[in-house]
Amino acid sequence: MKGTNWQRDELILAFNLYCKTPFGRIHNRNPDIIALANIIGRSPSAVSWKLANFARLDPSLKQRGIAGATHGSKSEVEIWHAFNDSWEQLAFESECLLARAKGQSVEQAVDNKGEELPKEGRERERFVRLRINQKFFRSTVLATYDSRCCVTGLPVVELLVASHIVPWSHDAKNRLNPRNGLCLNAIHDRAFDRGLLTITPEYHVKLSSSLQGFVEDTSVIDLLAQYDGQKMRLPQRFVPDQDFITYHNDVIFQS
Repeated sequence: MKGTNWQRDELILAFNLYCKTPFGRIHNRNPDIIALANIIGRSPSAVSWKLANFARLDPSLKQRGIAGATHGSKSEVEIWHAFNDSWEQLAFESECLLARAKGQSVEQAVDNKGEELPKEGRERERFVRLRINQKFFRSTVLATYDSRCCVTGLPVVELLVASHIVPWSHDAKNRLNPRNGLCLNAIHDRAFDRGLLTITPEYHVKLSSSLQGFVEDTSVIDLLAQYDGQKMRLPQRFVPDQDFITYHNDVIFQS
């Protein structure tokens, strides 16, 4: 068993797991926490407590009156700020550390769904980094929303998408920031991406006036119109950033 001092790599792995664990499942009986404990040679209680220490730093939890552990260390604060300053770099680093800890190559950790990896070289490196980062973002966003669509509540993981509020191509720094993500089902993700639907600064669903001509169509009513004006399902942590919401309303949404 290791001593009390956590090394940087261990903290990065713990924060990676914090991002991908629903808040209500941070406990020492969680199989993922047990697995990480085995990898780094610590007890499940020590790992779950470390995740709770990260929770105390989460501003979204603080705003909702939800507290993590009451005590923590300076090293946790440093890791928290490191990720928030560079989500793309630290997400990739954490996934590489996790792959190596499991005895895998980074390429083996890529979920390419049968897609052939490019040949060796920079193209392959870019492809692997992209897929690893996309996988991290999806896992984090789905965990944040407890694998339910934030508009409809749909819990079928295969139909859920980790949607960017500010599009991937518009803001490189926040591509992997979970506060720039929404968990949406495939239809609402498409509508959100095309500006036919947005989330207001008050976190209410709003449909574009361009859909007005379809409001009497029963399929549009069932899939879209019935949610107009309703409040979205807010996550317990990583609540969407108001600046990102405002950007989508001002730049993407077809009012």
